[in-house]
Amino acid sequence: MELNNIKAVYFIGAGGIGMSAIARYFLSRGLVVAGYDKTPSDLTRQLEKEGMQIHYEENVGKIPEACKEPSSCLVIFTPAIPAEHQELQYFRNNGFEIQKRAQVLGTLTRQHKGLCVAGTHGKTTTSTMCAHIMHQSHLDCNAFLGGISKNYGTNYILSESDYVVIEADEFDRSFHWLRPWMTVITSTDPDHLDIYGTKEAYLESFRHYTELIQPGGTLIIHRGLEMKENLQEGVSRYDYALNEGDFHAENIHIENGEITFDFISPIESVTHIELGQPIPINIENGIAAMAMAQLAGCTANELRQGMKTFGGVDRRFDFKIKNDKMVFLSDYAHHPKEIYQSAKSIRELYRNRKITAIFQPHLYTRTRDFYKDFANALSQLDEVILTEIYPARELPIEGVTSELIYNNLRPGIEKKIIRKDDVLQFVKEHSFEVLIVLGAGDLDNQVPQITKILQEKK
Repeated sequence: MELNNIKAVYFIGAGGIGMSAIARYFLSRGLVVAGYDKTPSDLTRQLEKEGMQIHYEENVGKIPEACKEPSSCLVIFTPAIPAEHQELQYFRNNGFEIQKRAQVLGTLTRQHKGLCVAGTHGKTTTSTMCAHIMHQSHLDCNAFLGGISKNYGTNYILSESDYVVIEADEFDRSFHWLRPWMTVITSTDPDHLDIYGTKEAYLESFRHYTELIQPGGTLIIHRGLEMKENLQEGVSRYDYALNEGDFHAENIHIENGEITFDFISPIESVTHIELGQPIPINIENGIAAMAMAQLAGCTANELRQGMKTFGGVDRRFDFKIKNDKMVFLSDYAHHPKEIYQSAKSIRELYRNRKITAIFQPHLYTRTRDFYKDFANALSQLDEVILTEIYPARELPIEGVTSELIYNNLRPGIEKKIIRKDDVLQFVKEHSFEVLIVLGAGDLDNQVPQITKILQEKK
């Protein structure tokens, strides 16, 4: 269904953060936007204030009349909704076009110029950086992101721009719905092997993604990746890396908590880029974000200003305390390569301080597949505290526990396994120079309390 033909949009499962961003996109375009959710929340109440019609009872009779015309109403649902849901069945039985969130993002990339960022890690920060550069430039953009931008306090940006920045998620092959005008690929270290099965299948999925770039579009790929792209005729290709590639950095200076560098580009090199979020890994993320923004048409001064004012992403190298006595931060890193980069960055920033990590492994399958890599990445630090594995969607696997990582940490490292429920007590009883909480599970829920405990220490 062409977006131009849509007069109404109905959401089944309206209250999720990803769904709400798309609902706001359609509200901003003056369409009738309505939907169902199981329970009211702050988010659904806010959406209602903005003009969305939401009800909380599974009832076909409560669907607005404007959403009962198959030729002009698009239905969007979340896979968490059961197949027997009455309203979902009504739409299926009456010939409506029904799409998942990923499909809708794909539709947007056909209607706008899609600037997409894919990769095992780095994609949330890179896409959020690019969106911020574009939004504060003369070009502007829409954006649908995988994390909460600290500049905007949300995971979306809406505007009248023809550009849309999208985080391209490889989980469940969702990014195959997209048709990028331009895309960055940051990394292809195998992940989600519970979905893909093998490394080869994972890399093949990325290869297929590169086939989806529109003719006349552009691929910006990190140098040295194992995958092999397959581009349509007329698609341009650039590579990037920290110190080499079509786009790279020179004259890098890291001192006194500040990072500056020169951005080397085949379009126009830009001197003295200053990182608003001065973390070493953000040099490379910034190179990719600036490359895409520059190719889209941003000026040198817009690149400089965008990078200098970038505030970061919640749970991505997220500093909570930063002073001469104590540093505490939270990071979503949950893949060995992400943790390696996180540990490397924090070691570069705090060379002479003792660094302690509290890590909650995420998924039994990922722990089983990568426990030696996790141990190797964490062994860059001085002290490692492990909690039990966060299962997410999985059932336990016999013999797979945090001990697999614990037993492979380098000799001499301080290490301990504790229950997640005992983390707050552990923090109360110990002192830290630099403390980082790592993982994509629910340990992050304790970060506000950890922050309070540390702030109250003399």
